Amino acid sequence: MAKLKKFCAYRKLERPYTRISKYRKKSYIRITPTIKIIRFDMGDPKKKFEVRLDLIPKSSIQVRQEAIESARQTSARWLEKNLSKNGFHFKIRIFPFQVLRENPLAAGAGADRMSTGMAKPFGKPIGIAAQIKKGKPIFSISVDKQHIAVARSAMARASKKMPCSFSVTVVENK
Repeated sequence: MAKLKKFCAYRKLERPYTRISKYRKKSYIRITPTIKIIRFDMGDPKKKFEVRLDLIPKSSIQVRQEAIESARQTSARWLEKNLSKNGFHFKIRIFPFQVLRENPLAAGAGADRMSTGMAKPFGKPIGIAAQIKKGKPIFSISVDKQHIAVARSAMARASKKMPCSFSVTVVENK
């Protein structure tokens, strides 16, 4: 399997080039890559908790699904280790649907003449990402008041896997 490119190539929040062709079947992306996020809800969703913590980005950014999944895994593992499976409710509040495309260029010896690229290449789908606006929560963890420190450290672990800086807000559930 091919190695993922560094995310700095896809971090900018912009609408991708859309190809409009006179042939209908060339005007859309034929295949969407499969989503790698396993679960969007974890823990106990039915229990009413006292406090909710939200992870909020400080700037608008595009986040690849691999980063979201790795952040989910580390924070969920920390919560399950320190609290029981019924001691929290973890929710991913974003959905990656932005298709990332790449124009494959030949690399290696003797390929220097054909690797010039094109002006606006459409490219093949290589993955999906979520576009996040500034101030919109990405993750939410609901816990009781005595477990706020554990949930805060789980959010800190999740923010280390993401490409920008975040703030954690605490909201009282009523």
